[in-house]
Amino acid sequence: MIPSFVLLSLAAALLASLSGGVVGSYVVVKRLSNLCGTITHSVLGGMGLFLWLQKSKGIAWCEPMLGAVIASILSAWTIGWLHFHYRQRVDAVLAAIWSTGMSIGIIFLSLTPGSAGELSNFLLGNILWITPQDLLWLSLLSAAILTAVACFYRPFLSVCFDEEQAQLQKIPLRRVYFLLLTLIALTVVLLIQIIGTILTIAILTLPATTANLFTSRLKTLMAGAVCFSAFVASTGIAASYFLDWPPGATISLCAAAVYLAALFLKKKIFTSRAHLQTIRLSD
Repeated sequence: MIPSFVLLSLAAALLASLSGGVVGSYVVVKRLSNLCGTITHSVLGGMGLFLWLQKSKGIAWCEPMLGAVIASILSAWTIGWLHFHYRQRVDAVLAAIWSTGMSIGIIFLSLTPGSAGELSNFLLGNILWITPQDLLWLSLLSAAILTAVACFYRPFLSVCFDEEQAQLQKIPLRRVYFLLLTLIALTVVLLIQIIGTILTIAILTLPATTANLFTSRLKTLMAGAVCFSAFVASTGIAASYFLDWPPGATISLCAAAVYLAALFLKKKIFTSRAHLQTIRLSD
């Protein structure tokens, strides 16, 4: 019989796969991987600060995940502001935000008594400790992300593929872009619960990148990314349970393995088609 904590973990991973696959498709299409990496690592600052306030100052409502939400949105909005005002040297600013958030988080965690286990959970994920209350919270967050994507699908599509054309269509470019960044930030927080800070960028981008090998249509890309993400998450959790490996790292390895297998498959298909075409031409 499968333990209840494994079933809860699987449910959480499948929930994260929905929003992760959909939002990850935008990340891949818009080429925002570096931006996502910055948000992912800067989140540790909010987590560390709120954990310190909760345990050292006795402020009960300062939950680390609330700190993660605030830090991720602030980082995303800062990056969005830089995108519109300072298009040059943004990479250096992203590195500064990335390192600053990580540094603040590590400092506050070092000041918090008994935070060694918390640091490990934040960095590597704690999916096997998911509770029904966590699952409800993740469900609400995932539902909010998917609802926003459904309502703003076409504006997001225009902004991702051609910002100048979006402006000509009278789409409020900045508002839509900031909303997209907010959804990415929330998805990052959701995935941190599953696989931790270090590996979030892999599970957010690899399934969508894998799906992108076989299609260029955004809706098909999203569906494929969700399927690949769900497969990777469920396979990773099962493998980690039977092999006694860390779940986050196992899920990430599965994502990388699926991507490499898809690359090999696509190359074989392309080679076979080219060979058949050569035979037809020779005939």
